[in-house]
Amino acid sequence: MVQIGRKPGEQKHSKEPSSLQCMHLAVVACGDRLEETLIMLKSAVLFSNRRLCFHIFSEDSLKPEFEKKLQEWPSSYTKKFEYNIYPITFSVGNAQEWKKLFKPCAAQRLFLPVILKDVDSLLYVDTDVLFLRPIDDIWHILKEFNSTQLAAMAPEHEIPKIGWYSRFARHPYYGTTGVNSGVMLMNLTRIRNTQFKNSMIPGGLTWEEMLYPLYQKYKNYITWGDQDLLNIIFYFNPECLYVFPCQWNYRPDHCMYGSNCKGAEEEGVSILHGNRGVYHDDKQPTFKALYEVIRDFPFEDNLFQSLYYPLQSKFLDTVHTLCGRIPQVFLKQIEKTMKKVYENRVIVYLGANHRY
Repeated sequence: MVQIGRKPGEQKHSKEPSSLQCMHLAVVACGDRLEETLIMLKSAVLFSNRRLCFHIFSEDSLKPEFEKKLQEWPSSYTKKFEYNIYPITFSVGNAQEWKKLFKPCAAQRLFLPVILKDVDSLLYVDTDVLFLRPIDDIWHILKEFNSTQLAAMAPEHEIPKIGWYSRFARHPYYGTTGVNSGVMLMNLTRIRNTQFKNSMIPGGLTWEEMLYPLYQKYKNYITWGDQDLLNIIFYFNPECLYVFPCQWNYRPDHCMYGSNCKGAEEEGVSILHGNRGVYHDDKQPTFKALYEVIRDFPFEDNLFQSLYYPLQSKFLDTVHTLCGRIPQVFLKQIEKTMKKVYENRVIVYLGANHRY
């Protein structure tokens, strides 16, 4: 584990392993996903309270770029996290086959329980995710798991009749609309210790034993790669999955045809998932505005002046879209989060200057 600010080879001293003290966040970055991943990590650091441990899986060519960029962040933020960069590896089956599943290297996420043997639980996110509130808040959901649940995801869609799985899937999937794997809480200890029901043998299989046979059986029927495999797994093991509401994995589908995520309408978006490449084209300018404002925010600046107000201004140019007509859905949670960050800084500042 690399702790920013320590000299190479310097040992970290702690009363207990840092892995027990922090919230673990995993991401897989290949190809042109360097910037996206860094902006996602930036959003995590900006708003979270507890210490973070980043597990970054990437191609070898990206490792020095990640290290260089993360070292450039100011110490007031780098002290909030540690990170480790891992090569892309697959413990079973054909590595080249896994690498080509859906999008570059995404299947790596399926192997996290096998690779991160010392990590009890983690949050996995796709590179195109942005946190609009502290990770601490979704981390608390792990405590809501019952005795059989070992992972949590949001539904793929809120309306079955226009959902992708309910219309087009040629394989089993979870529930009525399937689940989206772009934001996924995982209790790795439980995953490693569970025998999973499956369609291949009468008895159960461990997670690692199941992955490659499952892929071989369904590879000609899946479209969304590892997400489809996860849907198949939880179709046969529904008691293992906790389903959290759509505001924790808010995608263009939730507003581009009209608002259909009730949780976001009530509480605001908690985690934004800009799939369909919407951060990089002009099809959904509301999503792109959030990405660009967080990307361009100077770390040490005032959050309201340099992030919230520019965001409000950009949103004025998005009202011609259905997503742009509900700015409060995108702004509610991030405004609440910024107020808390500001209040905490004021308290810390006053505490440092007014000792009684």
